[in-house]
Amino acid sequence: MSQDARQNIAKNVKNLREKAGLKREELSLSLNFDNSYISKLEKCRVNITIDRLEIIASYFGVSIKDLV
Repeated sequence: MSQDARQNIAKNVKNLREKAGLKREELSLSLNFDNSYISKLEKCRVNITIDRLEIIASYFGVSIKDLV
């Protein structure tokens, strides 16, 4: 995955999380991810899988395309 794609995903997930009024830890717990995963994702420190993109998109009611 390119750095641009990771940055777009990070920005979009952060925006959705903040609009929902959630802390990173709260979102991680809601999605059943490791406690620090959302923090790493928002800082472009992980390569997200399609499966996890689907989970996040479904949680926020958006498409994967909206996240990327």
